[in-house]
Amino acid sequence: MGRRRWGRAGKRHTESTLASVSLWLPSFHHCSVACRGTGAAAAAAPGPYDLFQLCNSRQHRPGLRDEPATGIRGDDNLQSMLVGTVMRKIKSRTWKKQRYFKLQDDYMTIWYKSKKAGNTHSTFSVSDLEAIREGHQSEVLLSIADEFPADRCFTLVFRGRRGNLDLVAESPEEAQSWIRGMRKLIENLENMGEREKLDQWIGDWFRKADKNHDGRMNFKEVRDLLKMMNVDMNEHHAHRLFTMADKSQSGTLEDDEFVLFYKMLTQREDVLRVFQEYSADGQKLSQSNLGDFVRVEQLVGGDIQQHAKQLIDRYEPSDTAKMLNAMTFDGFLMYLGSAEGSIFNPQRRGVYQDMSQPLCHYFISSSHNTYLMEDQLRGQSSVEGYIRALSRGCRCVEVDCWDGANGEPIVYHGHTFTSKILFKDVVNAVSKYAFKVSEYPVILSIENHCGVEQQRVMAQHLNHILGDKLLKSTLDGRAPIGLPSPEDLKGKILLKAKKIGGLEESFNGMVEDSLNGEISDEDDVAEIDDDNLHRESVRRRLKKSKQRLSKELSDCVVYCKSVHFSSFKHSRIHSKFYEVASFTESKARKHLREAVALNFQTAGEGMDLNDGLFSQNGGCGYTLKPSFMREAEKRFDPETPQIRNDYQPVVLTIQVISGQQLPKVNIKEHSIVDPLVRVEIHGVPMDQAKQETRYIENNGFNPVWYDTVRFTIHTPELAMVRFVVEDYDKTSKNDFVGQYTLPLSCMQQGYRHIHLLSKDGTCIPPSSLFVHIRIRDLE
Repeated sequence: MGRRRWGRAGKRHTESTLASVSLWLPSFHHCSVACRGTGAAAAAAPGPYDLFQLCNSRQHRPGLRDEPATGIRGDDNLQSMLVGTVMRKIKSRTWKKQRYFKLQDDYMTIWYKSKKAGNTHSTFSVSDLEAIREGHQSEVLLSIADEFPADRCFTLVFRGRRGNLDLVAESPEEAQSWIRGMRKLIENLENMGEREKLDQWIGDWFRKADKNHDGRMNFKEVRDLLKMMNVDMNEHHAHRLFTMADKSQSGTLEDDEFVLFYKMLTQREDVLRVFQEYSADGQKLSQSNLGDFVRVEQLVGGDIQQHAKQLIDRYEPSDTAKMLNAMTFDGFLMYLGSAEGSIFNPQRRGVYQDMSQPLCHYFISSSHNTYLMEDQLRGQSSVEGYIRALSRGCRCVEVDCWDGANGEPIVYHGHTFTSKILFKDVVNAVSKYAFKVSEYPVILSIENHCGVEQQRVMAQHLNHILGDKLLKSTLDGRAPIGLPSPEDLKGKILLKAKKIGGLEESFNGMVEDSLNGEISDEDDVAEIDDDNLHRESVRRRLKKSKQRLSKELSDCVVYCKSVHFSSFKHSRIHSKFYEVASFTESKARKHLREAVALNFQTAGEGMDLNDGLFSQNGGCGYTLKPSFMREAEKRFDPETPQIRNDYQPVVLTIQVISGQQLPKVNIKEHSIVDPLVRVEIHGVPMDQAKQETRYIENNGFNPVWYDTVRFTIHTPELAMVRFVVEDYDKTSKNDFVGQYTLPLSCMQQGYRHIHLLSKDGTCIPPSSLFVHIRIRDLE
């Protein structure tokens, strides 16, 4: 077979005597528990396979990918990218500098440098990219549209909160070459199997450790690698592993020798213990053994033997084992590291809820101050905020509108030093990206501070840019008695804003065509005078100056009229089904003891909970509320959940078993993570709780806990479970390492992997936790 090329280009490697050994190679998501310790015990054979027999065996399937797939190698665009191109990197209208961009031989890394900056250069991975936008699809590129045509411009959009990279090629042909090539690489990465992803990841470590780029690693480089990988290992033991892997006895590790070294590090004693408990011979699971495991531990119902057969067919890499209807340890690892073996129930990933109920029966993913990219006093306002929020499934975005120059309304955080953007640019972005991720309706929440003239301009932009997407009337053209459903409103954009009079008046001729209404500010202590609810006048207790509202903008509001919130009691008596109130987070906590809408640009616990809640149901931005919150006759009180007729508390028991390859949080060379895991329950007040494991000293690579936490949960339908990994520090605040949050209702029981996310919600493979979950009714 072909040989991998991890070293410098053109170097010829000698063939190693080491055969392919990937049969026991763990999958991408669970590839990391090491044999850690000192002395004979630590060096003992880590499982049912003898390492030396394994090394010399020729019966195993090929290991790491030799080279990129043929379709990638032969792609003309990628061949051009390998040669390299000079392009302009654009930061602003005045900052436009030439950089030399080149695809590296690994087909995963983009390298670029200044023509004048000596040897300094930058790189980024294709895996960091979320999308490629063609043309003037960013504010920066729009600002230079008069200088560079759209067919030479494109934007690289990174995952998380990393800023975009705006580029201008020398010709339309070069731009297209890079756009198509980058999209091909992203597509290739998305289609990679778990083994290929792990191969790529191992190769990345090899390149990082190979400091002198000679295509091999000496023992010093191996020691440095262990530090980089969060491994604190006795030098004698590390040297013993090094010697065992150095089959050519050259004093260095080359391609397959490094793979063997890596595999010695990544033995999974924790998973092996479970495997051997159900294996009759310690070497394999028969179909019956596997059936027992999924029935007893994973609590799978239905036709167990058929399910076990499907797991063997899906995850077992050995054709011989498949013929015997058996699963090897490697197949078992592949299963537990797959989506099927993760903590999140795959059956709840897609849209599975009833989407035909009224809008008010759903939690809606909502963003506050969507236009801000950073802090709320001096940060940058950007249409990018809307693009990113909508791309994450957000279905309600806020637009804070003020009078601007030249008759054009602007969007910014009023009375602050935040920058300003045009209202029409925001509407254009919403029009383009509203339904890329979810087909369900988007709500534009307008905070209107404009005078009547610029309100008319706002209405013109909304009508002209959004066209038929903008909902301008009730769905059937008649006075409604309730809200439509997300299903009814697919592909529609709704305006949430102040409105002259009520929705009923649009159908009974009470609003005159020429009328500009007077309405109170949403932040005032205004109340609608019930005696005149059917008239156009809106009375208020004077606290601020009156605001006039143009009929043109008012007419764009149908099902979402913004009103002042007084109290829940007042709302139950007086509010109409089409009236919507917004709160600041502090007011929301006062009224509801929970946050309502979020700054999507702000990472942290609130955003984790939001992402976790809306990660179910296809990530569509709508999650059906529990029945006790949808039925008017059921008065649910979160303070006393036990008085519900259908009250059924549960006990959640989680054994935190181990962690795999946790990321380093301290850039100091010799710093190793001391990890602990905190499990948090978020829900009704009675359910708010958190418990921690002990911390494991100096081991971020393969920490093992076997610590158990237990919670009683009184309202499981609303409970969110958040797993947080921190680096323990006895003298200061612990550092964040990773987290994962999901609804209790989406949690799978049994032995599960939790694939950790970074602070900004992006994946950090192959970092994970291995846990055992049990949920039972409280007796």
